[in-house]
Amino acid sequence: MDLTLFLVIGVVIIALAFDYTNGFHDAANAIATSVSTRALTPRAALFMAAAMNFIGAHLGTQVAQTVGKGIITTPEGNHGLVIVAAGLIGAITWNLITWYFGLPSSSSHALIGGLVGSALASALVPAPPGQDSTVLWGGIVEKVVIPMILSPVVGFTLAALIMIAIYWIFRNAQPGKANRGFRYAQTVSAAAMALGHGLQDAQKTMGVIFLALFVGGYVGESDPIPQWVILSAAGAISLGTYAGGWRIMRTLGRRIIALDPPQGFAAESAAATVLYGAAIGFGAPISTTHTITSAIMGVGSTKRLSAVRWGVAGNIVTAWVLTIPMAALVAALCFFPLYWIVE
Repeated sequence: MDLTLFLVIGVVIIALAFDYTNGFHDAANAIATSVSTRALTPRAALFMAAAMNFIGAHLGTQVAQTVGKGIITTPEGNHGLVIVAAGLIGAITWNLITWYFGLPSSSSHALIGGLVGSALASALVPAPPGQDSTVLWGGIVEKVVIPMILSPVVGFTLAALIMIAIYWIFRNAQPGKANRGFRYAQTVSAAAMALGHGLQDAQKTMGVIFLALFVGGYVGESDPIPQWVILSAAGAISLGTYAGGWRIMRTLGRRIIALDPPQGFAAESAAATVLYGAAIGFGAPISTTHTITSAIMGVGSTKRLSAVRWGVAGNIVTAWVLTIPMAALVAALCFFPLYWIVE
């Protein structure tokens, strides 16, 4: 086996490992509200989320194209594969750190930060002629930074509007009967949220694997994403989701605000709508974590601002801000030993 093929296989394995950590890190995004309101049992919710993740991964490739072609350009050959591998390791490391502390950070932004960090680090070492990597800052601003700012705002606002509409429509309903009805409705909204998570996050791994295959010379830039890449990315994120992310689930389900079924339904419906719009309409790799967290804050704020535990929310926002630079730093540090081993 030549070195390039060995590196391609290694990067694919690391990418699927990232996909798995993405699944258990972000499982809470889809089901925390449904579990906290007892609309679904934890295990049933995880099974449902895993199945919908798998289906959602097959609904498009717009986000995969953005990640694979719109974040960095990498040289073909071993040098480029080292850049991709270091970026993935940086993303995995940050996922594990935030999972350990129960912080719902963005796996998407960890991946993007990792790729940017490894690409920047590669500029500090000698590269063969024409083998420089480039960070596509214009694409990052358009497809990452602007959606990163807008998606939580839209999620917060939309969730608040849905919640206000629910309060008005069901203002004369018997609370017990209404809560039972919304528990059933949450089964649908949680499934929609999980479908959106698969549509968004599984595609990011597809994009990275496609990038590795392109750098290794196994696909052309205009080729479609191979079916085996779609299936493997869908399977890895589904398995990770079924493994669960209980630490983060407690943060989303209870620590930000104690949700009731109507609030859970409103938050999930708003978040799912934003995820579909960003993926299908713009191919933007937005954060499912940011979207559902902001939606939870939005529904909580309609009751009273003090209902939201803003101290917890502040810790979450801090993790959001740190994700891209910290994942970039870890990836940059990982790049150098990998470069010395391979080169």
